[in-house]
Amino acid sequence: MMKGLALGQKAETHRTFHDRDIREYMALTGDINPIYFDREEAQRAGFEGPVLPNPLLGGLFSYLLGTQLPGRGTNYLKQSFQFSSPAHIEEEIIASVVIVRLRPEKELVNLHTTCRNSTGIVFCDGEALVLVRDLERNQ
Repeated sequence: MMKGLALGQKAETHRTFHDRDIREYMALTGDINPIYFDREEAQRAGFEGPVLPNPLLGGLFSYLLGTQLPGRGTNYLKQSFQFSSPAHIEEEIIASVVIVRLRPEKELVNLHTTCRNSTGIVFCDGEALVLVRDLERNQ
């Protein structure tokens, strides 16, 4: 065991993004892709309707890693993603992280990361690497 961490340990969060979240994302990043807000443009691009920007899904992992598992003090080093299906506005998203490898000698933790909806459709799948040297945990 490493700082209260164990293989298979899991954390998840549920989030629904709304129109205002997309507007804030576009204002912050300058990414004004019309498939995020225009139904016709999204359909022309092959989607059912407006889709969520993928970085918003990635942000859910940052939230989980820094607040739940491993927790406060986590240093997010690396993340890989594979996006397999688009997520949509007003759709509940379930993001989860699971510890898949502990390297206590280097204070590193690898986690499997997934975003899906309540019916099990996976939007993105990947892996994160974090440093837990300064981890603050309630033990």
